[in-house]
Amino acid sequence: FAYGRTGFEADAADSVETCGDGSLPLLSEAERWLDLYFAGKKPDFDLPINLSGTEFQKKVWEILCTIPYGATMTYGQIAAERGIARMSAQAVGGAVGHNPLSIIVPCHRVVGTNGSLTGYAGGIDRKIKLLTLEGINMSAFFVPKKGTAL
Repeated sequence: FAYGRTGFEADAADSVETCGDGSLPLLSEAERWLDLYFAGKKPDFDLPINLSGTEFQKKVWEILCTIPYGATMTYGQIAAERGIARMSAQAVGGAVGHNPLSIIVPCHRVVGTNGSLTGYAGGIDRKIKLLTLEGINMSAFFVPKKGTAL
């Protein structure tokens, strides 16, 4: 799987290939991707990733990767509009919460239907910083006063 593309499996051999100096090209590419991201730029290349999870989790994570840089989607939108039969926003939240590669698989871009900034394992403060870094107008969002994901 490459971030931002369809399909969710990568060739595992690619992820362990080393260069003659013993470095791991995938880690170098991930570092470059993250450097661009934290400089406030949309990375212009994809990273091959291979995540382990249930088929449902993988489908949700694949959907997360379709949320454009600088945009958000609600848990309900993922549940209702993305072709995963009979799922609830709560089930989506459970899969989002088990995302093992936050930022690269952008779970911080998922918000509550009412604009609530809930549901980020890295903490609400970090979610706000990541969304702001991407240039998202934060005026439509709020931090819930209580909840399970604060």
